[in-house]
Amino acid sequence: MCGIIGIVGQTSVASRLVDGLRRMEYRGYDSAGVCTLHNDEMIRRRAEGKLNNLVEELAGNPAPGTTGIAHTRWATHGAPTQKNAHPHATPQVALVHNGIIENFKELRDELRKGGRSFESDTDTETVVHLISREIENGASPQDAVANVLPRLRGAFALAIAFRDHPDLLIGARLGSPLVVGHGEGEMFLGSDALALAPLTQQICYLEEGDWVTITKDSATIRDVEGKEVHRDVRASGASAVAMEKGNYRHFMQKEIFEQPTVVAQTLHSYLRPVEQQVALPQIDFDISAIDRVTIVACGTSYYAGMVAKYWFERFARVPVDIDFASEFRYREPVLPEGGLALFISQSGETADTLAALRHCREQGQVIAAVVNVPTSSMAREADLLLPTHAGPEIGVASTKAFTCQLAVLAALAAHFAVKKGRLSRAEEAKIVDHLLEAPACLNAALDHDDDIAAMAHLIAPARDVLYLGRGADFPLALEGALKLKEISYIHAEGYASGEMKHGPIALIDEEVPVIVLAPSGPLFEKTVSNMQEVQARGGKVVLISDAEGIAQAGEDCMATIQMPTVHPLIAPLVYAVPVQLLAYHVAVLKGTDVDQPRNLAKSVTVE
Repeated sequence: MCGIIGIVGQTSVASRLVDGLRRMEYRGYDSAGVCTLHNDEMIRRRAEGKLNNLVEELAGNPAPGTTGIAHTRWATHGAPTQKNAHPHATPQVALVHNGIIENFKELRDELRKGGRSFESDTDTETVVHLISREIENGASPQDAVANVLPRLRGAFALAIAFRDHPDLLIGARLGSPLVVGHGEGEMFLGSDALALAPLTQQICYLEEGDWVTITKDSATIRDVEGKEVHRDVRASGASAVAMEKGNYRHFMQKEIFEQPTVVAQTLHSYLRPVEQQVALPQIDFDISAIDRVTIVACGTSYYAGMVAKYWFERFARVPVDIDFASEFRYREPVLPEGGLALFISQSGETADTLAALRHCREQGQVIAAVVNVPTSSMAREADLLLPTHAGPEIGVASTKAFTCQLAVLAALAAHFAVKKGRLSRAEEAKIVDHLLEAPACLNAALDHDDDIAAMAHLIAPARDVLYLGRGADFPLALEGALKLKEISYIHAEGYASGEMKHGPIALIDEEVPVIVLAPSGPLFEKTVSNMQEVQARGGKVVLISDAEGIAQAGEDCMATIQMPTVHPLIAPLVYAVPVQLLAYHVAVLKGTDVDQPRNLAKSVTVE
């Protein structure tokens, strides 16, 4: 979602602000801007579109100053235009905002009745006017913010600059993350540690309701009640190295090819290869007493959770409910006493998922979190933290984070089964062996990249594409369709193979490619029958299977993609690769923005 950075420094900050924004491009955005303080004035530069447009604006109209704030915006209220780009400002105050102010209309009406006018369509501008009104009435910056924050309903992270106080910034958070960075004679604000990595490794995380005043050499934090509080300063661990694509054309391509390495890193933190055992982090509750699991996630993480449901129920024989985070609280779910609530998120900051986590906490659930950012809000609030080790994922469409989530969930399912007495020692050893085979199998799948690129032209002209899968491959069909939609803008849907005849088959004709994920095994013959139903109606099938499956059913297909023969446990990890590569090569062929597809954000920090 939106990215925020602020600096109270000793030297010119504009270029460093832009560098921080560039490090947050992966979050998704449609406009950008900076505001610096210099010679008793606020200098604001904004641009619609990509960050390079802001760089060009600054080249022609520099923004001097040693204190400043900057922002990349993902539009919520108001179109992605220059007038709606942040920072928003009055003559006295400028601020940037991540989140949504839910009661902005009533606040705006109040301000208009008081004679104030607005230049944008955003909810954010109401906040800058509220603070400005306090300043005009004689309040200090701290008192102005303290008076305004309780009036805001919704979610926000704010960084606020004041014309008459050029050596301080104020930050505040409620529902959206904000980090304070501690430097030597400089202080920083940022949406995440990655944005601040070249500036400092010493950071602290504001907690819910906190707000902070920073100067060159201090940070004073107050909680939601206005009491001064201490938050621990820690090493961020975020890499200060510039994020480069190397020899790859796009970050997404690079991240697809990183999967064997990062999945291996992830698995080796959860497995003991010599002992052939699963080894999870220290658990402070009795996992064998858990009788029901509730999985909550969004988007690609939700599909990882769907695969986990198959694993948990098959191996541990524990019933699993799974919900989209955006729907979970609103259906008022019945949660068993002492149940396990499992949250899956790449960023650990997704607003819907975080709100669901807190709801489950209130309902007495044990909280587990599978996240890629071990310092995120979800990670800090979980009873059991299960980090993936994918490293920063820059492409908006998730790839390596997904397969690392699957690796963690597979290990958790196996551990659960052992503790429940559902797996013998010998069966656990076999599962560990199969999981350890996954990185090599991912490499084997990547060997077919050229073949997939060569057949992308068969999919690129389509307006609609269907994906089919059975069992644990059904979530992979959903994930494949999502990837194609996200980056190629082709409408695609994933279905359980057996559901074709219950409606979707009406869509089949020679213009609708059907991608079938079907490793050989007990369910293969049933999937072949579904393929034949498609082919009998003129549908063009692309079969993704192993050598045995392709030998049995590939003759009448438009194209085939051969995968290595793998154990069903790791098939979802391996079959993620061809659906990612197919979406990638189709998008490249269509000329879309692969790494930053339109309208999408990496970290969705608003509901």
